Amino acid sequence: MRGEGIGSAILAATLAATPVPACEVELVLAMDVSRSVVNFEYDFQMGGLAAAFRHPDVIGAVERLPGGVMATVTQWSGPDAQVQAVPWTHLTDAASIRAFADRIDAQRRAFFAAYTAIGEALIHAERVSATNPLPCARRVFDVSGDGASNRGREPLAVAELLAGQGVTVNALVILGAKPDPADYYAANVVRGPGAFMEVATSFEDFPQAILRKLLRELAPGGLAEAR
Repeated sequence: MRGEGIGSAILAATLAATPVPACEVELVLAMDVSRSVVNFEYDFQMGGLAAAFRHPDVIGAVERLPGGVMATVTQWSGPDAQVQAVPWTHLTDAASIRAFADRIDAQRRAFFAAYTAIGEALIHAERVSATNPLPCARRVFDVSGDGASNRGREPLAVAELLAGQGVTVNALVILGAKPDPADYYAANVVRGPGAFMEVATSFEDFPQAILRKLLRELAPGGLAEAR
């Protein structure tokens, strides 16, 4: 009996130390602002992202999730060029979601650097994730980009480490560069539970692609085809 009491006490202490999810999805939206992304393409990205969050289907998807979504936006480029551009926001209803979209519209471009450091962008996303004030049942890093990494730590090693911690690393790839960025992201970036890649044929296609991507990421239980 005494042993059972000790075991029960240890179990109770363990459960007390384990954070209880207060929201369904943590979403880090990491947006490429390297020099290959000219200003009008940056506008397609950010304007499309804001419009997607104002879409009634996205609002409905968030409202159906227990505890809603904790979301933030980062901008990334070279090894020393990453910033959290939109702070953590708890999305629970139409008002909070539209306010988040307004913050996306209001942000300024932080960098126009020459390099593309996807591994560093993932490391930065993990650092930002550590500041999320609400524990969430799922952690999703949503990386948008138009080319292969050419500086910093190799993204594959970082992505696999994150996947081992239960993080889903998804990608939205904008086509057009050589080598094919879709092949590169599939091989080196997309990792973790239910991870997937969405493809935009051009920056003009980005708004529809990010809408499709968000609806998959916000589906109940994170329903997505594993890669």
